[in-house]
Amino acid sequence: MNTYTQKITSLQSNAIKQLLNSKNATFDTVQYSIWRAKTADFQAVYYTSGKLLIQGKDVSSIATEIDKILGIQSVTKQASLIETNEEKYIGTDESGKGDFFGPLIIAGVQANNDRKQKFIELGIKDSKKLDDKKILQFANIIKANAIHSVVVITPSKYNELYAKFNNLNKLLAWGHARAIENILEKSPCNYALADKFGDESLIKNALMQKGKNIILNQMVRAEADIAVAAASVLARAEFVKRMQDMEHKYNLSFSKGVSENVKEQAKKFIQTYSRERLNEVAKLHFKTTNEI
Repeated sequence: MNTYTQKITSLQSNAIKQLLNSKNATFDTVQYSIWRAKTADFQAVYYTSGKLLIQGKDVSSIATEIDKILGIQSVTKQASLIETNEEKYIGTDESGKGDFFGPLIIAGVQANNDRKQKFIELGIKDSKKLDDKKILQFANIIKANAIHSVVVITPSKYNELYAKFNNLNKLLAWGHARAIENILEKSPCNYALADKFGDESLIKNALMQKGKNIILNQMVRAEADIAVAAASVLARAEFVKRMQDMEHKYNLSFSKGVSENVKEQAKKFIQTYSRERLNEVAKLHFKTTNEI
């Protein structure tokens, strides 16, 4: 792995500085930092936001030592970042696949070293760790600073595609492939990283002419990578906005996820608009459909 990032406290910062001192690091400061450390193998920056960022050809060893100081599972056992010296690559993620109501959104973000560092400094991370307000704020920043693609599959389109594929993972792969292809049309690159949700061949088989030439990595918990995290923010932001639009259009509440509250809302929708129109707001292959 060539990048490591972690949120740390000032006390943890002091312990990490001692570790870096033992590796003959030289210290100075850069913009928005408390300190920067350089060695022959890597550069570490501790930002005023509390973020620690380490970059180098291979930072796995120092990352493992820092994880021990922080008392967390070794980063080498977690999702690794793309192991490439390429200037840029694409990260993709989705939102809405576990929600009965609303669309399925797949987003892609193309990252390079400058964009990655900017996003890390700002505190962008996996959308599951952010509230909706932050997600919407960060989404605007990401769109303004990175080449991106947001693929929206509305509930009615989702139901149509699911009937065609008869498999959620194939539908997801189609969406991830579209996001990758859309970005490649704007800016070619050689790598893409996606969260692993099924057989690795699914996305590869769904890629078209431009996408066939890239190296595609798929990993569990890929949101640990800043490009995938940024994509997760874009996807969730679009999902949140689409849910709000649905509530305004139908003058009803639509909760996220699958719960008893969701079932009651679905029943109210049917009473108000008919069973046939549930297709407009919900993913009908969920067992929730039969339960209501």
